[in-house]
Amino acid sequence: MITAIQKLMEQETAGDPVTGLKWTRKTTAKIAWQLRRLGIRVSRNTVGRLLRLMKYSLRTNRKRITTSSSADRDRQFRYIRRQRRRFEKHGDPVVSVDAKKRELIGNFKNPGVKWERSSTNVNDHDFRSDAVGIGIPYGIYDPRANRGCVVVGTSHETSTFAVSSICKWWKTEGRKHYPQASQILILADTGGSNGSRRSAWKLELQQQLCDRLGLRVTVCHYPTGASKWNPIEHRLFSQISKNWAAEPLTSYEKTLKFIRTTTTTTGLKVTAHLDPTDYPTGLKVPKQQLAQLHIRPKRVLPKWNYTVSPGRNVK
Repeated sequence: MITAIQKLMEQETAGDPVTGLKWTRKTTAKIAWQLRRLGIRVSRNTVGRLLRLMKYSLRTNRKRITTSSSADRDRQFRYIRRQRRRFEKHGDPVVSVDAKKRELIGNFKNPGVKWERSSTNVNDHDFRSDAVGIGIPYGIYDPRANRGCVVVGTSHETSTFAVSSICKWWKTEGRKHYPQASQILILADTGGSNGSRRSAWKLELQQQLCDRLGLRVTVCHYPTGASKWNPIEHRLFSQISKNWAAEPLTSYEKTLKFIRTTTTTTGLKVTAHLDPTDYPTGLKVPKQQLAQLHIRPKRVLPKWNYTVSPGRNVK
């Protein structure tokens, strides 16, 4: 029987020359049907067992091919590592920031599985008109303290919203844990509301964090295509997704509760806040106003690394 299966799949087999594992795009049901045509009656479950004996394995697609890698990628990683060590040595905060995927708030399917006696019925379509609203989680993660803060917005993911969320973290947690700090290191992606090319992002850092709160802010952006190395992705956001897996986010209260109850065996603690402010999109920063910002690009890869300082009139 194994010989018959091998002949059927000669043109449908791929494999790994190192491990010896093989895989095929044919289903076990289709293989069983083709074997029956050859006079071999066998179930698809038996075919599955035989495939495992033949070192076949079920596989999924994996996102491992980098299509937009920068030539400065490794250099930037080394620079980020040095900056983190420098700030941590002086007891200054280092935070990783990003926006999580936008969520529809309502009785909609949430990916994942959970142990229950029966399935939860949800809407058969994800229509925005059926939603209570939208939830835009913007996260601030402190790797050293293993603490996360998530602000859930209800309008748009803008630079104003992103920096407002960081300010929220600083006022409620940051300055309590770092009372002597006068500077902060922010690790961010190169795109989105906190993108390295966003003039509005730099303007809001100047106005909200530097001028109003008196902080000196250094920003290091991860290279294009390297966002998965941002600590917040695998240390905070992935844990939140696991915690609310297969749970419809039917209300903002439920969404915040799942975020707040996210924990890990390594001691992760998370706080959550709702921000109902309307953040309009399409705001442009005049070149004259941008030129007045107190931004000092770093010598190493200045397109990704810079420091924003409080203005001269700040008390």
